[in-house]
Amino acid sequence: MSFKVEQVLPSNPVTTRGSFTSISTDPKGTKLVYCQSRTVIIRPISSTSDAQTIVYAQHSQPTTVARISPSGFYCASADTGGNVRVWDLAGTDQVLKLEIRALGGKITDLVWDGESKRIGIVGEGKDKFGHFFMIDSGSSCGEVTGHSKVANAIAMKTSRPFRAVTAGDDGNIVFYNGVPFKYAKSINTHKGFVQSLSYAPSGSHFVSAGSDGQIFVYDGATGDSPKPLVDGADDTAHKGTIFSIAFSADSKYAVSSGADGLVKVWDIESAKLHKSFDLNGKNTIVTGNKADDQLVGVTFAEGSAKVAVVSLAGEINVIDVQSGSIEKLHGATKSISTGALVKAADGGLVAGSFDGRVLRYDEKGQASLVSGSSSSAAVVGLASSKDSVWSISLDDTLRRITGGKFDSTSHPLTGQPRAVASASNASSSATIVATTSGVDIFLGSPAVKTHRPSNDSITSVAVSEDGKYFALGREDSKVVLCTLDASAGQLRDEATFESGRSTISALAFSKGNKYLAAGESNGKINVYDLAEKKIKFNQWVFHTARINALAFSPDGTHAVSASLDTNVYVWSTLKPMKSIAIKNAFAGGANGATWIDDNRIASAGADGTVKVYSITRHAA
Repeated sequence: MSFKVEQVLPSNPVTTRGSFTSISTDPKGTKLVYCQSRTVIIRPISSTSDAQTIVYAQHSQPTTVARISPSGFYCASADTGGNVRVWDLAGTDQVLKLEIRALGGKITDLVWDGESKRIGIVGEGKDKFGHFFMIDSGSSCGEVTGHSKVANAIAMKTSRPFRAVTAGDDGNIVFYNGVPFKYAKSINTHKGFVQSLSYAPSGSHFVSAGSDGQIFVYDGATGDSPKPLVDGADDTAHKGTIFSIAFSADSKYAVSSGADGLVKVWDIESAKLHKSFDLNGKNTIVTGNKADDQLVGVTFAEGSAKVAVVSLAGEINVIDVQSGSIEKLHGATKSISTGALVKAADGGLVAGSFDGRVLRYDEKGQASLVSGSSSSAAVVGLASSKDSVWSISLDDTLRRITGGKFDSTSHPLTGQPRAVASASNASSSATIVATTSGVDIFLGSPAVKTHRPSNDSITSVAVSEDGKYFALGREDSKVVLCTLDASAGQLRDEATFESGRSTISALAFSKGNKYLAAGESNGKINVYDLAEKKIKFNQWVFHTARINALAFSPDGTHAVSASLDTNVYVWSTLKPMKSIAIKNAFAGGANGATWIDDNRIASAGADGTVKVYSITRHAA
């Protein structure tokens, strides 16, 4: 058996209130580059592009900034530990070229020189606030000096003679001559924190933006002649903090975004406002928090034709500068929750995350946000039934999704939910939820709830596709097989399986109720024969940590498992000793797994991404 990655469905960037979020493009302007948890995402900006998304997951600490070299051959990424990794973009292996601990704390910004030979970084160092170094050897090619507080931004002139500028919370902009880069002078144009810098690709100018709402344009060769950019009668460029500013590829325009929810495109030659876009109230996810409209990162794309901007809510808005039309790129901003990836009845994938969002992916991999009466509480499980998807969240409610929207009503649970399951092909609706106080059973439409209290901690549940059998996994390693007394709305115990050795963390029935698979917190999977009510085989033992998700293929001959150990395995019931190992599938752990058809699986992870694999099975 073997596998091939068909699609990578990316997550969206992690944002922090009051801080700049790094977003940039490749030299051609066709791909977006940003950070998510411990990963770097490089994704096509066009929803119709066939280019594959790259997820780089080799950092051991949360990533903060990533940028592709002007040559397009390398990407440099930095993290909160002060580490910089330079890696190859050719091929699929992302071979490491350089790893260096460049700073003694969080790196906030990073820049390449125009020759793709040198890198400058700034951040929250203990003994210094930045560093310049060569990518071939890691040797120093300059010093960052002149700051008394954390440095927020760095920019570099792309052509010789090289120049660089840094800026920080002390309000200073420091200008450097190079190479090697040495302090030339300090510039004090801003009255508060300086948040962002950008050099024109031509090298003729650079710009600065700060928390005072001001933008200044400087001579690129000397740093002299600062000129403010002002919007109309106002004395500032934005009302409030400006988080990000960037030049267009032709150096004619600069784009800025800020806490006022506005994106502004400036004509550098005339020093006048060229275009303005108001994104206030235009987040797809409505939280009621006005701060979510703040725009914390911006970049030009496709030359100067488009602008990509990130809101505090984590949404990416791609704006056509000429028409003003907006395309939204959706994705999770936090981990996909354990067991929160299912195939819906219409064939699409549905995933829930710890940020409270539920996303639907169509067959082309395009993500859309499930709208309606959703919750901001973390989604902790999803289950697919014949005509809907059921969602449980940490606000102790069960919600139903039909037609890509949440129903207007929610169902309260008797305790904090742990897992949910529903019959995928049963004519009658039956959904069960494991809670801290037992099991809640929902029957019919509208759903009527009954409760089965339990002194044994129920940690996982499953329902056979025809609704005949129910399985309850317990903390004491036992699995209870039940049937439903529909008239009383209660479960009847039929058998108890006691072959487990640790907490049951995932359960799944095969087609035709032939097998029941039980995954444990120790990484082992036992498969039980339901006809004989005894264990069938226990050779699925290659995971080394908790099983987070289990699912059988539509034909019942294979199963897929996702584990905290970051791996995904495909198992065969016909040849139990045979398996496909998808190693290191997700940084931080693989949390979800489901079958799309007999030859394709989808899995989701702690990095917020969803991956689709095609599977080649062993010959029968």
